[in-house]
Amino acid sequence: MAMGVKKEEILLSALEGSRRDLSRLLSLIESGEDINVPIQDSWTLGVTGPPGVGKSSLIGNFVNYWSSRGEKVAVLAVDPSSPNSGGALLGDRMRMPLADSGDLVFVRSLATRNHPGGLSTYISTMIDCLAACGWDRIVIETVGSGQSDYRIAAFADRILLVDGPDRGDIIQAEKAGIIELADIIAVNKSDMKGSQQAAETIQSSLSMDENPPPIHLVCSHDGSGIEAMIEDIEKCLPGQKSGLRARERLISAWDFRLLSHPELNRIIHLLETGNITLQEAVESLNQSEG
Repeated sequence: MAMGVKKEEILLSALEGSRRDLSRLLSLIESGEDINVPIQDSWTLGVTGPPGVGKSSLIGNFVNYWSSRGEKVAVLAVDPSSPNSGGALLGDRMRMPLADSGDLVFVRSLATRNHPGGLSTYISTMIDCLAACGWDRIVIETVGSGQSDYRIAAFADRILLVDGPDRGDIIQAEKAGIIELADIIAVNKSDMKGSQQAAETIQSSLSMDENPPPIHLVCSHDGSGIEAMIEDIEKCLPGQKSGLRARERLISAWDFRLLSHPELNRIIHLLETGNITLQEAVESLNQSEG
């Protein structure tokens, strides 16, 4: 009971504007505590793309743009988990120039904790928490590999796919179908050779799409092209790709339910020792839930 009162006190303090208690509240959510956060409409942007293309630097530009206009910006930067501690490893806040630099900016690094897709269901509660605490713009940065490119659709209303001219990952993203989720595509580092060609290649690959996403050449270092891209981001309407996103939300919730199953470790042990088959393991999990 005391713990419940404490949680309520932290929540109330966070809702009243305490950044310290907001951080404490997010830690409780990340640790699996049930927090009854008031549901409120939120504005979310998911930023994904391969490692090394400058996603964090680009987000720094967004933070600068919105905060200079009086918008409160919160960033949830998802890092790969440390295999030893399970905590966030890279610390994206170190690469964002305005991280926690004023009352209008809040940055939080999150560990993937080896969750499938690199994004856990608790991020939804964190978003609700940030929105209830008055944050106008909520940006989620993914690890940028594998399933995380897809899973971001479970949490963000609009998705920015980022790549650079010196990489071929955007073509791989197209082959994997990840590009289908993007509302906006950015070729960062436009000051480098090959950027225009990269944008033209992407444009060509999307020529058969009925409503292809806009493609922007941008440079996070000097800010060129950033404002035009933000204008397109602001124009994105939630629900434009609701079918794909509903699918990812369902899969995310299903993954979370499986990983939270009280019998999971026992059944995995039986499976790895050959005492049960894979089908029997699945049936056992279903039966124990019923």
